[in-house]
Amino acid sequence: MTQNAVVAAAPKKSIVDLVASKIHAFQERGEIHFPANYSPENALKSAWLTIQTVMDRNQKPALEVCTKDSVANALLDMAVQGLNPVKKQGYFIVYGKTLTFMRSYFGTMAVTKRVTGAQDIDPRLIFEGDDVDYEIRNGRVENLTHKTKFSNINNKSIIGAYCTISWADGRMFTEIMTWDEIQASWKKSKQNPDKEGSTHQEFPGEMAKRTVINRTCKAYMNTSDDGSLILKHFHHQDDVIAEAELEEEIAENANRERIDVTPAAEHVSQDTSGTQETKVGTKQGNQAPDKAREDTEKPSIDEMELNF
Repeated sequence: MTQNAVVAAAPKKSIVDLVASKIHAFQERGEIHFPANYSPENALKSAWLTIQTVMDRNQKPALEVCTKDSVANALLDMAVQGLNPVKKQGYFIVYGKTLTFMRSYFGTMAVTKRVTGAQDIDPRLIFEGDDVDYEIRNGRVENLTHKTKFSNINNKSIIGAYCTISWADGRMFTEIMTWDEIQASWKKSKQNPDKEGSTHQEFPGEMAKRTVINRTCKAYMNTSDDGSLILKHFHHQDDVIAEAELEEEIAENANRERIDVTPAAEHVSQDTSGTQETKVGTKQGNQAPDKAREDTEKPSIDEMELNF
């Protein structure tokens, strides 16, 4: 039976219960504590139901194309961060054979508040004509003031955004982004934000707020030297997604590679001007699919993947 067939046929117990037992072990060792209103078992059950509806770009079910390791780790990332897809705190996305859990901005705010004890996370848009003043001290934005007029509010005149994390004791942390920086961030999205009718084009204000929220929360979390399990999984998400995207790109490029059956690796041809033109063959390209498969192979979840 192929690996994909095994994953598709794997009962819920073999994956969900494995992750649940791992979470329970973390709790017993005192490595993780959940809010009173969060049940990791219930969140895992809800997530499993959600995953069964997830498709890849070819409309194939995630549980048929994704490795068992990646499914388990996506569930683990979600549960350790205390998140639940039912609350729109994250989404499961397929990259090639890898299932990943991607936090929504709701999820990012929830984890940030939980880890830092922040009271509020407040995003604001800056429009043409607004008066924004602030100081930079030790590389941080301080004493920000923002004066605006109701007549300035227009999605077509957004020039920037900022977000402030605040604590009950009066501490604040603020990040500011220009419109160019926001759009540059959107270009990294696989949702094709430049397409006419996209969510980014239809609701630029709301999408800009989401972008600056994510930027601010990640920037503050990156300043923490906390080695907690939650923080490790908070940062782990970006690494997993970046690796999965790269593996998917390698596999796609390998499949598109033109096959050269000529045994020589290089061919030298003489043109009419007497100059030589060197054409590199694709002999190595023929091996790329195997290399891609090697790169995507992972140790079993019992051996490494769940040992964070």
